[in-house]
Amino acid sequence: MPLDLSIIIVGWNTRDFLRDCLASIDANLGSLSAEVIVIDNASSDGSAEMIAAEFPRVRLIANTVNRGFAAANNQGLKAAGGRYLLLLNPDTVILDDVLPRITAWADAHPAAGVVGCQVLENEHTVQRTCFRFPSPLNTLMWVTGLSAWRPRSRLAGRAAYGPWQRDAERDVDVVSGMFMLVRREAFEQVGPMDEGFFVFAEEADWCRRFHDAGWRCVFAPVGRVLHVDGGSKSTDQVSVRMYVEMQKGWLRFHRKHLGLVGWAAAKLLFAVSMAARAIWWRCVAGDDARARLSAAAARFHFTGKVPC
Repeated sequence: MPLDLSIIIVGWNTRDFLRDCLASIDANLGSLSAEVIVIDNASSDGSAEMIAAEFPRVRLIANTVNRGFAAANNQGLKAAGGRYLLLLNPDTVILDDVLPRITAWADAHPAAGVVGCQVLENEHTVQRTCFRFPSPLNTLMWVTGLSAWRPRSRLAGRAAYGPWQRDAERDVDVVSGMFMLVRREAFEQVGPMDEGFFVFAEEADWCRRFHDAGWRCVFAPVGRVLHVDGGSKSTDQVSVRMYVEMQKGWLRFHRKHLGLVGWAAAKLLFAVSMAARAIWWRCVAGDDARARLSAAAARFHFTGKVPC
């Protein structure tokens, strides 16, 4: 009989978060038959050694280089044998019976190809997961800061579905990759993630392909996970690269799904706003850290060079 669930976790220097995540999976599987596959992207913090010593039943794929989120997930997807494939962030903690409940929900809704659950930032706050596809309008709301200033607005906060409280089931454009349950039949039809995305926007691209193939992407609050948040090495250089990679991913999505005009509009918005932000943070606000982020992004948009 096939396994009910394959849980795929990509980690990079997330040892302590990953330990808690794996322990929470073991404690909350219920009657599900499941496997856990961890792809370690060349961590230097002993993540692979911790897994081997403390979780010998976990299938470990240890990369010698950081292959990025999409490529590493594809390694796990290729090795997985479950009826459902769960992409899970290492800085999450499984709560209660979310795994058996969301699997049962998916069994009862065969048109749903991708399913997300409720994610908590803490015991009182529900995180605003799931979002609309990237677009020039959504990019404009982000680069102008309107989405952060008015997150509950139907216009300014439209990328994150404005006033929606994440307390009711609804179809969404994109299920957030931190907890993404994928039906095997849908995966076999659509195929793996696009490895041209290093990190950011890969789940948007994947969900767009599921939609195009006729599958529903659904938020179903039938269970909860805790997103501890963090887990990456927090040096300035990594922060700069991730900031640029996020915008690079958004631009790739625009070019792939919205054509040259959509890409050019988003590119112009990013280039102008990043240059203006770099000047503002350095010359007016005196915030060198944010100035470095914005300046690196501006250089990428004008030269195409991504920080190492």
